[in-house]
Amino acid sequence: MNTLRFLLGQELIELESVSPTLTVLNYLREEEKRIGTKEGCAEGDCGACTVVIAEVVDDRLHYRAVNACIVFLATLDGKQLLTVEDLKTARNELHPVQQSMVESHASQCGFCTPGFVMSGFAEYQNRLHTLDDLPEPQSDEAATTHLTQVFAGNLCRCTGYGPIIEAGKSWLNQADKTNQQAMTEAEAKVIAQLKAIQPQVSKTLIQAGQTYIQPNTIPALADALAKTPGATLLAGGTDIGLWVTKQHRALDTVIYLGGIQALKRIEVRDGQLEIGAAVTYSEALPVLIRHFPWLEEYLYRHSSTQIRNSGTVVGNIANGSPIGDMPPVLIALNAEITLTRQGGQRHLPLEDYFIAYGKQDRQPTEFIECVRIPLLNSDSVLMNVYKISKRFEQDISSVSAAFYIELDDQQQVQVARLCFGGMAATPKRATHCEQALLNKPWTEATVHAAAERLGVDFTPLSDFRASREYRLAVAANLLKKFFIQQQKPNQATQISYTGGLIHA
Repeated sequence: MNTLRFLLGQELIELESVSPTLTVLNYLREEEKRIGTKEGCAEGDCGACTVVIAEVVDDRLHYRAVNACIVFLATLDGKQLLTVEDLKTARNELHPVQQSMVESHASQCGFCTPGFVMSGFAEYQNRLHTLDDLPEPQSDEAATTHLTQVFAGNLCRCTGYGPIIEAGKSWLNQADKTNQQAMTEAEAKVIAQLKAIQPQVSKTLIQAGQTYIQPNTIPALADALAKTPGATLLAGGTDIGLWVTKQHRALDTVIYLGGIQALKRIEVRDGQLEIGAAVTYSEALPVLIRHFPWLEEYLYRHSSTQIRNSGTVVGNIANGSPIGDMPPVLIALNAEITLTRQGGQRHLPLEDYFIAYGKQDRQPTEFIECVRIPLLNSDSVLMNVYKISKRFEQDISSVSAAFYIELDDQQQVQVARLCFGGMAATPKRATHCEQALLNKPWTEATVHAAAERLGVDFTPLSDFRASREYRLAVAANLLKKFFIQQQKPNQATQISYTGGLIHA
């Protein structure tokens, strides 16, 4: 049945035609008159439009805070959409997250408040109904750190963060104390409703000359792309959403990858971590951190909770951005991608995918099925990643860098893969710098001499994020910093705003 079906709160919504680029925000405000969800930036930066999507995961409800301004309505098929209007109980009581905001005087002008509440609501609900062991009581500092991550995608223009964080500590503590592992009657009802509307077949929705295709298998995706070469492939929409809201582009045909379970795989096979094209950053994050612990801070800086809940690792590759955060890391790790089309596949080293600005090695009928990352299994490997940006979280990089070094028993460099973002028209390895390191002793003198070669590798642009000179200086300094961190791990190289040794 080619009908879009989802729950809006407790109400079943069925739409037989819908524009593939109608955002959830516009639908809520213009069609449903749910104006509690605000429009601020319309690009997923401010969080004023935050809503929550609930899905059935392992027979329980899992809640995701997302930016309604860049999520397309058609992607809600089989899911539940919750807005701030849904939080009020039948007895007109406030949700604990809302009540904590009131008691902590955490709302000033109020414009951002619904977004903060919905971000907190998703976290509260997931903690309230977790089947995992109850978390240990958090220290005040740990709770603050956790809440800054929860709210990283929500901006308060009145600078009321202090009371908002205090409110968060209150409801975090309440959620942990009242953990309800037993399924509630309301939860069971929603799960039954969602299971009843789960899409079982591929779907096509058409409106005003626009076509939305939702295949449910990889062969169906390949067939759809073969019939409509060059169609827009949609996964998380954190980039494509801006094509619509900022560039006002009309997309004739959109093919959505999120309905294909086979593209949501994360598995280790043959010494490689394989991540499918529909795996979000939030889903991949714990697995990536487990295998590559030094990625943790970088991944949290990558974006916000809302963006990680929607955006995909493969999407960050496929769009070909020269400042995408993950490609430099994956290239340094020698990752490869699988490109699939009707009747065949090919495997490609990731660094070969990027040809020039706006040009990638992908044919109109091909899609990236997955990325494969070799796991590190040697104590002789040195690896770290860096991101320089104006804001600490959820900001475009001025420069990003990923360094991979292998040493032999004599501490000489045998393998060097140094990849930068923001330094060229594509994510690019510093080949002259690498050559200056190879077969040389891993010493300060070697590293400083190699850093001088970055001016040969790159001729960066000057723009509003950084000047050419700044980028070259930062790139060289990051390599030097990497050496110091590897050789002198106890030497302070990172200073936070509190004077502690946490953040760059």
